[in-house]
Amino acid sequence: MESNDWYLATKQLLSHLQRSGITRLPKAHQPLPDAVAAWGQRESSALSTHPIPNASLEVQGKSTLVGQLAPAISTPQQKNTEASNSASPPRSLGDPSSVPVTTGHARPAPVPAMAQVPAFSHSSALEDTKAWARPRGTDEERTESLRILAEDVKACRKCSEIVCRRQQTVFGIGPHNVRFVMFGEAPGAEEDRTGEPFVGPAGQLLDKILVATGLKRDEVYIMNTLKCRPPNNRTPTEAEVENCRPFFESQIEILQPEYIICWGSVASRALLKTTESIGRLRGRFYRYKQAKVLVTYHPSYLLRNPDAKRQTWEDMKFLMRDMGTLK
Repeated sequence: MESNDWYLATKQLLSHLQRSGITRLPKAHQPLPDAVAAWGQRESSALSTHPIPNASLEVQGKSTLVGQLAPAISTPQQKNTEASNSASPPRSLGDPSSVPVTTGHARPAPVPAMAQVPAFSHSSALEDTKAWARPRGTDEERTESLRILAEDVKACRKCSEIVCRRQQTVFGIGPHNVRFVMFGEAPGAEEDRTGEPFVGPAGQLLDKILVATGLKRDEVYIMNTLKCRPPNNRTPTEAEVENCRPFFESQIEILQPEYIICWGSVASRALLKTTESIGRLRGRFYRYKQAKVLVTYHPSYLLRNPDAKRQTWEDMKFLMRDMGTLK
């Protein structure tokens, strides 16, 4: 049946209802009024001589984390269908108008199930990459900028519960002309004592991971989300993370690395502004301005859960492939 016929049939139905004095449709168990039943029989006969064409379907979209972090995905069935409907604009699953679209006013075909996101993907999660806010400058300029920022960190007194207990601030360590930034959670007891990040048992495991990846500790810049140790090594609060945000964002802006590896959920949530778990964030690159961001488990978590080391090693191999050091 052509679209014009559907329009006329619908218009006729409304006219029949009005002439029959029907103000509302009967319930499922109630019989239809005679006038409406007769009209339905006639239209059913007409439909038998005008079979409904197969519905075509167009579905294309993106899944979201807080801040739109997941890359676009589609199934092979969707790709075939999209090729036959290339004239139609793509729709986002986050858009209320993104319902299955059918042509010729036909019955909608069942929507294909969303494909599972591949375990590893080289596609960027954020397409609207922002440029760095400042020129990178020379090594001397970066060194001076970081020195001034470190002094600001030492003078900070925003987190009253932490300031009264800290021995010293833990700013960051490493060369200032680097491709890689290791972004962790917060200092522990040993870091609070020495003033350097990742020097306890978790830091020793990090060193082993870096060596296996083909990197040396003095080739990367290591820093934490928080610059002071929370009492009893507890998880940083949202307020504490926000208090430190100007510091760690300025550090990264000065360094302008090619890669940022987020170790643990505190780092990933702070940098990417998402509440998703590490398990859901693993296996792909995200963007922080012009840096590629990879998320994996924190070394301290690996010490408590040795079985997760295999997954972290998969993440490191994924990084190495992108670096071009592993095929």
